[in-house]
Amino acid sequence: MQQKPRQTLDLGHDAPGEARSAASQGTEAGTAGTSLEDPAVAGPSMEAVIERENLKTALAQVTRNKGAAGIDGMTVDELPAHLKEHWLTIRAQLLDGTYKPQPVRRVEIPKASGGLRPLGIPTVRDRFIQQAVMQVLQAGWDGTFSEASFGFRPSRSAHQAVERAQAYIASGHAVVVDIDLEKFFDRVNHDILMGLVAKRVTDKRLLKLIRGFLTAGVMEGGLVSPTEEGTPQGGPLSPLLSNLMLDVLDKELEKRGHRFVRYADDCNIYVRSQKAGERVLAGIEKFLERRLKLKINKAKSAVAKPSVRKFLGFSFTWELSPRRRIAPQAIARFKAKVRELTRRTCGRSLAQTVKELSVYLKGWRGYFGFCQTPSVLRALDEWIRRRLRAIAWKQWKCGPARFAELRRRGVGRVLAAKAASSPRGPWRLANSPALNIALPIAMFGSLGLASVAAQRPA
Repeated sequence: MQQKPRQTLDLGHDAPGEARSAASQGTEAGTAGTSLEDPAVAGPSMEAVIERENLKTALAQVTRNKGAAGIDGMTVDELPAHLKEHWLTIRAQLLDGTYKPQPVRRVEIPKASGGLRPLGIPTVRDRFIQQAVMQVLQAGWDGTFSEASFGFRPSRSAHQAVERAQAYIASGHAVVVDIDLEKFFDRVNHDILMGLVAKRVTDKRLLKLIRGFLTAGVMEGGLVSPTEEGTPQGGPLSPLLSNLMLDVLDKELEKRGHRFVRYADDCNIYVRSQKAGERVLAGIEKFLERRLKLKINKAKSAVAKPSVRKFLGFSFTWELSPRRRIAPQAIARFKAKVRELTRRTCGRSLAQTVKELSVYLKGWRGYFGFCQTPSVLRALDEWIRRRLRAIAWKQWKCGPARFAELRRRGVGRVLAAKAASSPRGPWRLANSPALNIALPIAMFGSLGLASVAAQRPA
């Protein structure tokens, strides 16, 4: 038999009766007579986790995601060499149930709505193992989750969630019960979560490993603190476990016949009246506290018209056929970021500013271009060009230089002299006829300025 070429990273060979057998027969080496009422009997196994193709996929994904180092300082680029040297030991520990995850590194990042969001960054080795576990679990679990759940699932997106919400509003369910869970990722009850996992997983090694990731602890300021609740955001496994936890809520909402959309811990329920919404909110609040030991953030939750609430950065117009629009909070954050990138005192050339700004604009438009209010996008384009004209005016410094630049760019002598001698500041002058002639839309297009309203500036 011809030998296969040697892999760049050798993650070991499948022993007889382990991953290869599990892969060919399903899971748990194909337990006979499995009952559909007891899905845990045919649940995933550790052998499936350490199967070579699963590991290669996990390594590729962790490498693609990049990310910061954990408490051991190892980077993603160093992971393949580490696995080459230590994989046989790691594999043996996983198979005999003695692998112990390291504490996560606590970092805080700014939240879109203000404040700081705590993240727990696992070591890259633990991220690799979490990714391998997540792939196996997700393959078996995802098909059992609610159709109304869109977050962190294959082939599902925030845009689909927003579209579903829009359809419910258009059908006459024009009041939203907007539920915000109080510090959900920090407050998940480990015993309840592991009870849900145990209904789907019988392999004790896998159960022990998952609990180990939950209770690994957090290192902050050189000290390790235990984690007695919560699923630290920052690891590949956390989103799947959060979906498993909140699937209990989804099934309850389905049982009660509600129209709802959930994306991670953002849940919107659509009803026909304010009174019905208030009843639903009170009932769901009791259910969450009793069944999942989770609390609703009363300050951020509400029963209201969808036009005054936001969902995943979008809101909706109040018409009979509602249109998607960008939530005011999202526009305010966009403008704050653009102001940061277009500071008039940054010392960069106009071309360099445009280049860096365009990277952000393309990403922003990729998400918020989904809105159905193009006039808002066109107004933002105009506002951005005005900021760039103000930068140019500031860089031209003094009256004679400004006059010369305006004349060189085709502005008439009288108009150029009037603008150059004006006492008004850069922002006011940026909207003047002289600056619009000197720095037209086409010029910004030639610099490569991305448009949020169209693929290329008109």
